[in-house]
Amino acid sequence: MTRYVLPDLPYDYGALEPHISGKILELHHGKHHRAYVDGANKVLEQLQEARQKGDFTHIAALERQLAFNVSGHVLHSIFWQNMKPNGGGKPKGELAEAIDRDFGSFDAFKQQLTKAAGTIMGSGWAALVWDPLSQSLTTVQIHDHQSQTIQGSVPLLVIDAWEHAYYLQYHNEKLKFFDAVWNVWNWDDVAQRYAQARKAGQTAAK
Repeated sequence: MTRYVLPDLPYDYGALEPHISGKILELHHGKHHRAYVDGANKVLEQLQEARQKGDFTHIAALERQLAFNVSGHVLHSIFWQNMKPNGGGKPKGELAEAIDRDFGSFDAFKQQLTKAAGTIMGSGWAALVWDPLSQSLTTVQIHDHQSQTIQGSVPLLVIDAWEHAYYLQYHNEKLKFFDAVWNVWNWDDVAQRYAQARKAGQTAAK
């Protein structure tokens, strides 16, 4: 049976300080992210048992749980890669050109994504995504981990807006956290995701 695995962080827990504390990263990665991985694997076991028994009485609940936990696992895995020590600044090359084309400027993009994160009601994420239908970049709000986003869009850069991502350090001043992450973005990772998303879209269109 397929099982999901918690990825290692590509840097030490304290590597993103002072912008994100080592204690937050330790809890966020080791506890919260792990919980989504464990939750997804538990649902896979329950689905396997349901198939063996031929009893799908609880299939709706199981599908919801699987979507929640797997999506949480995927978004966190992207989030860790999206950041790096001594990151930040601005992207270069084709990604920078696409941001200027689709948002007008980098500053306008930054304001839009930060505002998307800051106005999420409850728990969720803000993301820069590639929409293969319109062949353009846009931002989305992702409620919880999986609802109210654009189907088919590819997440390139994600901001965790759940309280566990910032509260221990920034308390109720979450906007300070959404500003702080701009100091640690790994634009090389985002640019690679952008190139892969465009390539996949071109291949699918043939």
